[in-house]
Amino acid sequence: MRQPDFSSSRLTVEIDLTHPGRRSGSFGLVWSDNTNPLGVWPIPAMVIVGSPGPTVLLIGGVHGDEYEGPAALARLYQALAPEEVTGRLIFLPALNLPAVRAGTRCSPLDGGNLNRMFPGLADGGPTAQIAHLVAACLMPICDAVIDLHNGGTASWFLPCALPARAADGGLDAANMALARAFGTGVAWLLGAANDNRSVNGAATAAGVPCIAAELGGGGSIGIAPLALAETGLRRVLVHLGVLPGALPETPPPRLVELTGPASRVVAPVEGLFLPERPAGRDIAAGERLGRIVAPERPDDPPVDIIARTTGLILAETRRAAVRPGAFLALIATDVR
Repeated sequence: MRQPDFSSSRLTVEIDLTHPGRRSGSFGLVWSDNTNPLGVWPIPAMVIVGSPGPTVLLIGGVHGDEYEGPAALARLYQALAPEEVTGRLIFLPALNLPAVRAGTRCSPLDGGNLNRMFPGLADGGPTAQIAHLVAACLMPICDAVIDLHNGGTASWFLPCALPARAADGGLDAANMALARAFGTGVAWLLGAANDNRSVNGAATAAGVPCIAAELGGGGSIGIAPLALAETGLRRVLVHLGVLPGALPETPPPRLVELTGPASRVVAPVEGLFLPERPAGRDIAAGERLGRIVAPERPDDPPVDIIARTTGLILAETRRAAVRPGAFLALIATDVR
């Protein structure tokens, strides 16, 4: 079992990731500001080390207003015993702890979006230091990475797994196998549109198989998305040989991707968005997604929001009041 090297990180290590057993601890983000002068932000971490086998990194809370991931990881850690595990499970359920505490997408310490900060910087700000810990110290010892997300308070995603496609194709089969094992009905393939500053992008650069998952959203914990997260995690761990059992046969997921600017629908004017097609429905180019009305201008006609591409509505806004440029929907195209 490979040993982590934390010598390049500024975070303190207050957990043993090596010896057999089940334990919790933290990584200490030393950051002094007006809210916590001369203090430490303890990034929670847990580990279960069983018999020899693969190391899997399980991440939640990259964005602080996405809750299914932290909840599912906490419940999985509590449910498993070392005797059940072949290998090592490293849990980071609230990776962006300052944002999780604040219930915000980005860190209140520096405004950083952790999923746009990889591979990070050891001597950077707090968000960059957290990204560096994961990319430089933890990913090199891992055989797979699972990163759980949802749409946060502002949007809702059709539950889907997100396998990346590397430029050389070397990880494509392993990533797709993880996505199929996770068990969502849709897999959103990340290609040229994948942001290489994400957890998924960092794992791809490191040559480590990885999927992200989008699991609902809206600022609360959904019963069905939480159950899907828990089931999906266990299915992936069975697939990797970390947990015993066999995966039941399931239909292959529907493969979709974002193909360009037409996939992202944004508001052209200010007003209230009245959606007519929810996430999970198909739509054709030229059909109406909804309308924007302006209550303060009652004589103005509604503004129709028209799809510019044909495909699956992958995500929808959960904000009624919008301004020009505000996110309304994502439309993903089927991969042929």
